[in-house]
Amino acid sequence: MLFDGIGAANLPTVWFAGVLAAFLGTALLLYCLMNELPRDGGREFAHQGNLSAGKPRGAGLIFILVFAVIGMLFVGKNIEIAIYLLLTVAEMLTGYLDDRSSVPWNEYKKGLLDLIVAVIAAVTYIRCNGTTITISLLDLQWTVPPLLFGLAAVILIWVSINVTNCTDGVDGLLGTLSLITLGTLLLAGQITGMDTAFRFVITVLMACLVGYLWFNATPSLLMMGDAGSRALGFFIAVAALKTGDPFLYLLAALVMIVDGGAGLAKIALLRFLKIHILKNIRTPIHDHVRKNKDWSNTHTVFRFAAVQLVFSAATIWILLR
Repeated sequence: MLFDGIGAANLPTVWFAGVLAAFLGTALLLYCLMNELPRDGGREFAHQGNLSAGKPRGAGLIFILVFAVIGMLFVGKNIEIAIYLLLTVAEMLTGYLDDRSSVPWNEYKKGLLDLIVAVIAAVTYIRCNGTTITISLLDLQWTVPPLLFGLAAVILIWVSINVTNCTDGVDGLLGTLSLITLGTLLLAGQITGMDTAFRFVITVLMACLVGYLWFNATPSLLMMGDAGSRALGFFIAVAALKTGDPFLYLLAALVMIVDGGAGLAKIALLRFLKIHILKNIRTPIHDHVRKNKDWSNTHTVFRFAAVQLVFSAATIWILLR
């Protein structure tokens, strides 16, 4: 593997080549293969959902595979990262198969698959990193009982997968927010002592996202689909864990949590407790601002990204203070 065979003095150059390959590989493969992807049928309940009808969907299949292959090549014998990459691919495949299906998968089926992936990831993290966390906002360090840590990690991963999935719905929105969130966690990891190999893998995924956004910026030529959004949600959660302060996820991904989480909370409370909240607000929030506030797609992406950048800057300041 490249990570094992290159001298330390040459690693920065080699890793730069890996990041560049991730961007170029994603862009070129998407350009060549986008017409082979399944076509979107439009989203019945989404604002302007009919505009997506006929566009290639499931681009996540391509950019997540590029990410996983380059990650595997460059991290060598790092078993922990290899497991996370394989789980990211597994999450992508569940989304892609749903994208291709003429009938959307049952949400409980997807939830069960998410649970299996989350449990494997949580066990892997605990075995490789232990259960001591830092809570930067309170200047505390806490060794959490393994069962409690595992439960919390599973919840974090499940929530991240689903709020990220729900945020996907506006050209360029999820890709842009994911870039900011991953960049925030990358900087946070640099400060908290995240290992170099995992920081490299985060950078590779960011490069793949830039290659994807080349075609997804308004007006988009293709969409990532569940294949991309679910895999991104999984990896973002793992990146938050790897910072050593998983609570940073709340700030680093705040806009996605609010945007996608509002709909999840609204549906869950109504279905299980018969409590109806946000009666006058469409969810996800990006649909509300576009339909009820007359924001354009570009305004939505820019303003959501601007808000996230403010919270991301605050996150980094907390760590540097």
